Amino acid sequence: MNQIINMFLKLIMRKVMSKGIDAGIKGATGMARKRKRAPVGEIDDYGNPTGQQDTSERDRIRAERRAKRAARNQD
Repeated sequence: MNQIINMFLKLIMRKVMSKGIDAGIKGATGMARKRKRAPVGEIDDYGNPTGQQDTSERDRIRAERRAKRAARNQD
């Protein structure tokens, strides 16, 4: 009797584990498909990027980070 119960438990657990693994793989591949790439800017005939956004805000943030890093390194 114990062998029969163990056999059924193994069968059920194998099916449950397979379904869980399949669901996890399907979810992971779905997330990879949903991830979108950043749009690539256009390049003119001379190889220069066109239509770029204003980078002054980005440069300001980078300068602040550099200043904080320099202040930490001086201590």
